[in-house]
Amino acid sequence: MKSTTILLVEDTADDEHLVKRVLTKSNLVYNLSVVRDGAEALDYLFGTGVYAQRDTSQMPAVVFLDLKMPKVSGLEVLRRIRADARTQRLPVVIFSSSQEEQDLIQSYNLGTNSYVRKPVDFTEFTDAIQQMGSYWLLLNELPLPKQK
Repeated sequence: MKSTTILLVEDTADDEHLVKRVLTKSNLVYNLSVVRDGAEALDYLFGTGVYAQRDTSQMPAVVFLDLKMPKVSGLEVLRRIRADARTQRLPVVIFSSSQEEQDLIQSYNLGTNSYVRKPVDFTEFTDAIQQMGSYWLLLNELPLPKQK
């Protein structure tokens, strides 16, 4: 069964609320999990820390990952996702306000599936979220998870 969960890794409360609002209004997300820093994202994905009881066989359909995160950077989160067999195929979309070309290059070098710059304009921001949700939840096809 295809996952309907998005993992949002976002430390800005305003962006988090806007993403939730757009995805809810669009009827795209039945499950939105939000973590507020890179360390919490890794705990969620690998079932450690406060997420030790989480069923890690149930991965999100996609991770929307900010780059400039407290504790562990978004690039380090991406590096660890790609380094682990359990998560190496997990779709990761960098959703960041960074204008640095090096962030874009490093993200693709580390295996991001997509890089979307956060629009400053409210309408463009909401359109970007809706399009990202539609594509990754409705159109994108994933291979079956690797068997242990």
